[in-house]
This record gives sequence, C-alpha cells and structure tokens, in this order.
Amino acid sequence: MDFSLFFVYLAACGAAAATGALFPTGPWYVALKKPSWTPPNWVFPVAWTSLYLLMAAAAARASTFDGAAVGLALWSVQIAFNTLWTPVFFGLKRMRAALVPMAGLWLSVTATCIAFFALDVWAGLMFVPYVVWVTIASALNIEIVRLNPDQARGIPTP
Repeated sequence: MDFSLFFVYLAACGAAAATGALFPTGPWYVALKKPSWTPPNWVFPVAWTSLYLLMAAAAARASTFDGAAVGLALWSVQIAFNTLWTPVFFGLKRMRAALVPMAGLWLSVTATCIAFFALDVWAGLMFVPYVVWVTIASALNIEIVRLNPDQARGIPTP
C-alpha cells in the first residue's frame, strides 16, 4: 500500500469527521426518543475511527489497480454524503431531511464496496464493516424520525 495515498484519503475522512466536532449531538439529541437498540454513545467515536482508517486503507489499496476510476469516484461520492449528513441531522436538526443524504450514503457506500470487490478482495472486505454500520445508522435515522414525529416535522416540543 502506498502510504502517501493512504494519508490523502485519511485527510478526506478527517474532513468528514470534523463535522462531528462542528455539530455535536447536544441536549436536543439526548432528549429525542431512540430505539432500545441504539448503540451506547462511546461506540460512535470508536466505530467511526475504525471505519475511517479502513475506508482510507481500502481506497489507497484499490487505487493501485488498473480500472480503479469508478470505485474511487464512488468513494468520493460516499465521503461527500458522509460529510453532509451530520450538518443536516445535528446542525439543522432536520432528521427527516437527513434521510436524503443517508440514502445517498448507503447507496454510494454499497456501490463502492461492490466496485472495490471487483478490483481486489481485500479492498472490498475493508468496506464491509462500513456497509454494515451505515445500514444500522440508516435504520436508526428512520426510527428516530418515526419515534419523534413532531420534531421530525419541525414542531417545537415544550
């Protein structure tokens, strides 16, 4: 693996991760009704750190193969959706609207995983945990909208 490429992709992941610092969860999120299967808060930074390292490694590995252009383009699309979701959900507090970038994220992550598998089994395998995590995050976003219908429509709670 070319470590200079790894660090370029990791920098893109860092930019996406920065939205978490810019738009923290805060009391608004704590007060929302969430499903019983919501992961504990400590899981999120551990999961995202691991996923960002795997995403960067997968892209750096895939980029060394002929025909990687489509996979890397999809990687770029997924990191854009990844970056967009947090400001919509936590910044704007528009959890229903956040389903749009979440759908784009799930589709682009899944497509990237498939494209990486076509290039290299290891690059594809490194994306599988991300597909699983984004599937869980999508379900969590949907359930939070369902459990908080007034806030999902933008009606302030007392």
